[in-house]
Amino acid sequence: MPTRGVQLHVQDRHVVMDNGIVQVTMSKPEGIVTGIRYNGIDNMLEVLNDESNRGYWDLVWNAPGSTGTTGIFDVIKGTSFEVITETEEQLELSFTRTWDPSREGKLVPLNIDKRFVLLRGSSGFYSYAIYEHLTNWPGFNLGETRIAFKLRKDKFHYMAMADNRQRSMPLPEDRLPPRGQQLAYPEAVLLVKPVEPELKGEVDDKYQYSCNNEDNKIHGWISMDPPVGFWQITPSNEFRSGGPLKQNLTSHVGPTTLAMFLSAHYAGEDLVPKFEAGEAWKKLFGPVFMYFNSVMDGEDPLSLWDDAKLQMITEVQSWPYWFPASEDYQKPDQRGNVSGRLLVQDRYASDNYISANGAYVGLAPPGDAGSWQRECKDYQFWTRADENGYFSINNINTGDYNLYASVPGFIGDYRYDVVLTITSGCDISMGDLVNPDRSASEFYVPDPNPMYINKLYVNHPDRFRQYGLWERYAELYPDRDLVYTIGVSDYSTDWFFAQVTRSKHLSLFCIFVD
Repeated sequence: MPTRGVQLHVQDRHVVMDNGIVQVTMSKPEGIVTGIRYNGIDNMLEVLNDESNRGYWDLVWNAPGSTGTTGIFDVIKGTSFEVITETEEQLELSFTRTWDPSREGKLVPLNIDKRFVLLRGSSGFYSYAIYEHLTNWPGFNLGETRIAFKLRKDKFHYMAMADNRQRSMPLPEDRLPPRGQQLAYPEAVLLVKPVEPELKGEVDDKYQYSCNNEDNKIHGWISMDPPVGFWQITPSNEFRSGGPLKQNLTSHVGPTTLAMFLSAHYAGEDLVPKFEAGEAWKKLFGPVFMYFNSVMDGEDPLSLWDDAKLQMITEVQSWPYWFPASEDYQKPDQRGNVSGRLLVQDRYASDNYISANGAYVGLAPPGDAGSWQRECKDYQFWTRADENGYFSINNINTGDYNLYASVPGFIGDYRYDVVLTITSGCDISMGDLVNPDRSASEFYVPDPNPMYINKLYVNHPDRFRQYGLWERYAELYPDRDLVYTIGVSDYSTDWFFAQVTRSKHLSLFCIFVD
């Protein structure tokens, strides 16, 4: 049966995008998502919240010269509205905020253009944004930017972000006294008297649901009644900062779902881009896809996760998208490709070159060998090499890059010294490259204190995410610090996975034995 064409309804203070499957309501001209109607639910967003606190882009910024990672929180509200595309096949709406020099010191010096796209037959909508800093404007620091959605807490209780990282979540009130007790930092709360008794004694902490950029493709929530899913799909990491191993937040108690584009989480001030006065900068974040699905009553609501994963694969395979109208978004025929093979030379391991099996190989702005980990202003394009070290990096934006690599099991970072210039339609073959473990997963991770546990991570590969593990070091070594004897000790049981602080000086001793 043919799907209905896309329709736009412009009201006095709102606009509504409607394709017969989903209706998305946004405030005008602010561009805040105030309502999402789907599958009989009048609004999937939290109706108890003010309209400005439901679905929005935001950022954290600070004055030039500021230090640290905190700053001024700003929900981005447009001041003008424009219809970019309006056909039966597609709607694209623009909500822009243009910087006014009279607001210097009060508003981040950026022009921001938020876009929302609805396609015919699509069970969801897309969003992206263009940020621009002009040459005659003052400097600033940009600590964070993202999209946030606050879902209805009376319906969305089950969170999923991976096959082995999903669960029924606490309620927001479980985090507040007397139901919850704050621990060492505000984000970590011990559930003392939760609404659901089986959660008593667990720790809730939004950082426990972080993941690497490379894995941060889909996460979201399931409502059991009616059985409906709300998912956020990010098909590319090219617009995220810090490379594939940078960790970012996903979903957490609220229920809240986040599309993180830039943050200093787990990295600190190095991942806060600092823009000088007069520095020209422009970047497009997204698009990301907000996907909704449902099953019939009586079917397993958890099967929505499997369907969402299939949709994620479809979005990844469709990248780069054909539909964004902005000229700042490069279409497939405007991009280029790079391929080659990476080998490792390690005379202690082999007399011959070793294939860089599973190596991270990517293009990022020119810098030193490890600079991609701190890069936070522009785009990065990454892939994993196959078992023979062959790699192919596709759909790269035009521009100048260095080629970087990090090989699991080998110390150090690789950089190809010659700057690569990517032009539209280019297909560069690098041939064989020779590199003359960033992970601590093989080292000892202690069990958590039984008083501060998240059951999701019991006997889990990500058990390092349990709360309070830093305190276990002093409990394991109360009288003296760790002594590791090379050739005698076993790193899987005798080397602590992280270097942590304690009440007295910490020293990790290594003794070499022939």
